[in-house]
Amino acid sequence: MSIVLSAVQYLGYVLIFPGFLFCFLAGLLLCGIDRKMVAKMQKRVGPPVLQPFYDFFKLCGKETIVPAAASSKTVFLMAPLVGLAALVVLQLFIPIFQFTAFSGMADIIVILYLLLIPALATILGGAASGSPYAGVGLSREMVTIISCELPLVLILLAVGKVVGSASGTGLTFSFSAIMAYQAEHGSLILKASMIPAAVAMLMVIPGETGNHPFDAAEAETEICEGLLAEYSGPPLGVYKLSHAIKMLTLTSLFVALFLGGIGSGIEKLVLLCGLSGAAAGAVTVILGAIVLFLLCVVLTVVCISFAHAVTARLKIEQIFKFYWTAVSGLALISLVLAWYGL
Repeated sequence: MSIVLSAVQYLGYVLIFPGFLFCFLAGLLLCGIDRKMVAKMQKRVGPPVLQPFYDFFKLCGKETIVPAAASSKTVFLMAPLVGLAALVVLQLFIPIFQFTAFSGMADIIVILYLLLIPALATILGGAASGSPYAGVGLSREMVTIISCELPLVLILLAVGKVVGSASGTGLTFSFSAIMAYQAEHGSLILKASMIPAAVAMLMVIPGETGNHPFDAAEAETEICEGLLAEYSGPPLGVYKLSHAIKMLTLTSLFVALFLGGIGSGIEKLVLLCGLSGAAAGAVTVILGAIVLFLLCVVLTVVCISFAHAVTARLKIEQIFKFYWTAVSGLALISLVLAWYGL
């Protein structure tokens, strides 16, 4: 019986919260907020916040066309689903303050691997389409991935070093340890040595998601969306959904890494109200943590939207130089400071 209950519980994690249903609703909503914020910053009316939902369901009702030049119909159609599945699994490893569906001793390593799968799935799908525009987008996407990986690894090492030094392990890759540290010592963004890493992480997110100004791999005005040029109907809708969920997962990662200490405030508030021993107290903690977490995610998206609104698209060589010099430099500063216990 316990095995059945565990199976139902994990199925609920995967399908409802923090899995597919949560990712679907929160991801598309964040995408709509991002588009609305950019429009307001550029003094435009912009689309409604729910426009990503309308676009997704509209695409699901359209015909799927497989190009005649496609080298593999199976790869072309399966690639979007593989990328989407990887992102949903990735969200299960990211803690919403003190709650996480899956945890282990090396969550950070798992997250790094899972982050690569959606990009590789997009590359494989674009390559299978046989489009020359996809070929150009493929090369640009690979360069963008390589550009973002170095600063992201340095950021995670810096966070792991700070937490590991405090716990006596030297270096940790466990999210549970990172969240426990922040619950006791406060959010890492308040630590002076971690501010450069937090700024670097905010710069890595739009590059990982392919958002403006780091969208050279799509560049609608140049290569007609590049890797997605031949996609239509539900597969294109799945790609758009994956993009929205990837924004959710990466902003969630930022909140978990640098703002995790905020979540303990909800528990303290409940204790002060004398509700900690009641069922209502548990519900308050859970709902309060989720709402506060989403508010932090939205604020992170607003910060990213500002860069989207005020900058022009970068060339692919400019993206590479930017991430391997300025962004990696900021992350390296935090790593050095953390290494020497400053």
